[in-house]
Amino acid sequence: MRVPQGHTVAIALVTSVALEAAPCISQAQQPSGQPYPARPIRLVASTTPASQPDMIARTIAQKMSESWGRPVVMDNRPGAGGTLAAGMVAKATPDGHTILYALPNFVISTALQPSLPYEALKDFACITQIGFSTNVLVVTPSLGVKSVKELIALAKTQPGKIVFASSATGSASHLSGARFNLLAGIKVVHVAFKGGPDATIEVLAGRAHYHVGTMGVVLPFIKEGKLVPLALTTPQRTAVLPDVPALAETLPEFKRPETSHALLAPAGTPRAIVSQLNKEVTRIIELPDVKERLQAISFVTTPTTSDDCASTLRTQMETLSKVASDAGLRPR
Repeated sequence: MRVPQGHTVAIALVTSVALEAAPCISQAQQPSGQPYPARPIRLVASTTPASQPDMIARTIAQKMSESWGRPVVMDNRPGAGGTLAAGMVAKATPDGHTILYALPNFVISTALQPSLPYEALKDFACITQIGFSTNVLVVTPSLGVKSVKELIALAKTQPGKIVFASSATGSASHLSGARFNLLAGIKVVHVAFKGGPDATIEVLAGRAHYHVGTMGVVLPFIKEGKLVPLALTTPQRTAVLPDVPALAETLPEFKRPETSHALLAPAGTPRAIVSQLNKEVTRIIELPDVKERLQAISFVTTPTTSDDCASTLRTQMETLSKVASDAGLRPR
């Protein structure tokens, strides 16, 4: 049996004489009978190079390549709300050599678009959840609020006057804010911008009042006192901003993030290959240097079984479909 470079495989032969068992890393077999992987793996992601998700995906790809002795090549396919990347993987040969690094837009597109070139829950085999980014609900200091309850109270006394800035309509930032507005029972003015940094600038300038932004973008302004952090969209607090509460402390419905990052394969990929990928990615995520790198950008890792991954995606799609419908972003 061919053994990938960098792995040590001990084979225990069952005979009449009991042999001492050594640690073993099993290899899945492809339909052809060859051990997996048999050739380079393509990791497709709907993001541009040098973005935060791209960095996470490349970290996993590099470690996987080092472990298995096969190239794991990044294929960046941004555009069309992630459907270009997902559609390509859905049609790929289901042998584990083409996999999708699914970003939040995978779930969002399903919630917003009535017609897609694939069926999200049928055309993919879930490998594992990767984790989710830490987003922060921030307000301009001029608004004069110091907590989520104060923001909600102010918005209720001034319906239609408080301005919520987000990145593009249908983005994770927009839907997080829309979900907050619905659960808080407030009516505000929503203004969408090209990206999160643009929305942040509007709040800094006081032309908008609040925004749900990624930690990496808003943290420098929080430290300078130019933005007031009210809450995190993560289920728990973070060591980066230990005094800032989780939004779930005020609105319990936020105990689960609306979106996350996951690894998917085309439907029909052999279960043994899915299992091998699951174990490898989970191992990589738990490596000390990888954990340190992800913690530095406040990315929360949540590796799961493939079944739990599928369940999480289903729940996220149901949650965001309701938010999109209630917010008037799609027909009921």
